Amino acid sequence: MPCHAAVCQLLGRRRMRRAQDAFGASRTEWRRALRGLLWGLAGLALAVPVALAQGVEVLDLRPRRDDAALSLDYQLRVSLPAAVEDAAVRGVPIYFSAQATLWRTRWYWRDERVARVQRDWRVSYQPLTSAWRVSQGGIGQSFASLAEVLAAITGSSGWRLVDARELDPESRYLIEFNWRLDTTQLPRPMQFGLTGLGGAGDWSVGVERTLKLATDPPK
Repeated sequence: MPCHAAVCQLLGRRRMRRAQDAFGASRTEWRRALRGLLWGLAGLALAVPVALAQGVEVLDLRPRRDDAALSLDYQLRVSLPAAVEDAAVRGVPIYFSAQATLWRTRWYWRDERVARVQRDWRVSYQPLTSAWRVSQGGIGQSFASLAEVLAAITGSSGWRLVDARELDPESRYLIEFNWRLDTTQLPRPMQFGLTGLGGAGDWSVGVERTLKLATDPPK
């Protein structure tokens, strides 16, 4: 049935207004969802540095430079979360890693990596003997408690980074140091199921530091 021109125009305006209102409402909801997502990502980004330093206290960290070599001394205090200890006691091997990288700074180009050293430890619990086993580079050692294990793998004196002859007295250097629980070495099912084991945050144990190397070696 044909409608009058004025009536048709009025109905058309109403339909358009409803469509605009619906579009405006959906756009508002979309903006709210996007805003919530951005806030969530921001919160996650802020949480990462905190997780990296969880359970680790730096007691000592300093370079040692003499006529023979540049070395690094470090001493940490680590308190493992309950989820990590529980997994270890249940027989899951836990891996730790320490790494030090020496950089030569250059104002005209990217910094040059001069040397990188790394140590890796595999920690496992032996239920039959109630002993802890630490393996490093094919060499193993047994300990009576987890506290003794942590004391053995969280400190070093004279960790050699590079021979002294490789250092340029006219250059400036930085040392990047990090120590962490290496979750990439865990069994693959556990890597995908960290949340079910107590939360991925409980397994983000580690610390990072950057040191400036003095231009001249100590006399």
